[in-house]
Amino acid sequence: MNDTVIWIDARQPGQRRVFGLSLLERVLRGVIESGLAVGRVEVALAPDAPEPDLRPDLARALPLHFTRTPGTAGGHIARVRREAEGAPLLAVSADSVIDPRLLTHLASAPKDQAFVEPEVHAGAALFRIGAEAADPSPEADDLRTIAENGLARGDLTPVLEAEFNGYVQKLRREVGPYLFRIDGPETIARVERFLFWSNYKGSTDFMTRYVYPPLVWALVRPLSHLRVHPNWITGVNWVATFGCIPLFMEGAWVPALACAYLMSVMDSVDGKLARLTYTSSRVGDVADHGLDIVHPPFWYMAWGYALGSGSTESLPYQAALAMFALYVIDRIVTAIFRQKTGRSIHGATPLDVRMRTFISRRNVNLAFFTVALAIDAVAGTSVVALATFYGIVAWQGFSLAWHAQRLVAFWGTRLSE
Repeated sequence: MNDTVIWIDARQPGQRRVFGLSLLERVLRGVIESGLAVGRVEVALAPDAPEPDLRPDLARALPLHFTRTPGTAGGHIARVRREAEGAPLLAVSADSVIDPRLLTHLASAPKDQAFVEPEVHAGAALFRIGAEAADPSPEADDLRTIAENGLARGDLTPVLEAEFNGYVQKLRREVGPYLFRIDGPETIARVERFLFWSNYKGSTDFMTRYVYPPLVWALVRPLSHLRVHPNWITGVNWVATFGCIPLFMEGAWVPALACAYLMSVMDSVDGKLARLTYTSSRVGDVADHGLDIVHPPFWYMAWGYALGSGSTESLPYQAALAMFALYVIDRIVTAIFRQKTGRSIHGATPLDVRMRTFISRRNVNLAFFTVALAIDAVAGTSVVALATFYGIVAWQGFSLAWHAQRLVAFWGTRLSE
């Protein structure tokens, strides 16, 4: 089968940006994100339009061709199909924000399909025309009109959500297909909000879901417009994460907690920034998630060391050693669950999603410990922090037991199917 050809209608130039990316660049990066085998990407420009200012990596990643031939959208599509020699064609407008998964779905669908933005006034449409389909009317100059005419004639079938695999493994949740036409600042604000929330994990801890979002939103927007790469944020996280360990060990709680919360918040920022600006990378993914997995037990060890007055023989430090062991075993159990079932243990059922809100993880434990330290600071004691720390260790033990029984319950069940 011939590689897919993509035609992008960019005849109406615009300077609007969504999370720092021009709309044309966002469409092109969506094509790369989709992973499609693309034989040609033709960008139709107005006759007098200059070539768009695009980053060099786009030209390296995609077979881009810019045309300035007068004519209608229908006429352009008919011409491109003749030149494509039987390859399926995807058509989209450059003033749209597209879901890359739709491109993958349309390209692999057994029949020609169209996805039309539900809001009638907006006008966004994305469709696939195969080699056997008839050309659109040469008078048609609007992709939505072409799509709706094709749907009415039966040449195209609609993309149904029931046929669309909307489960996102990384987010542990269902996200339905989306397509938006950007027609002004109000639409940009609405779409950015939608994209921001659609990139939150379906199962996550209480702090990440309910406390941090206003801070993350306030940081992601300016960072995206400044084109700050998320790997720089991850680098800050590494410094803050390990910089706070000696501070915790010394009992310098205020600066240590400042570094810890900086890392905790920015850990949400780098992931959102990467997904919203199509700047995810293998290196960044490993650095981000590797840090998340490795550092928590070292924080707990530092807490136990400080609470035990710097003695490795103290009960708090021994509790920290137990916490280390419980944490490592818990991580092994959750990794085995994913390997055996194909899905995260925190997204197996609605119950597991709810449990993830308060299960023993860094952000939850950090919040409890912070409250305890604040109470002790007012009371002039260390009793509450010490009792809370022991409670955190016990909660880690419960979390391990919970995950172990979930592993047994779902052993041999492929949840991803």
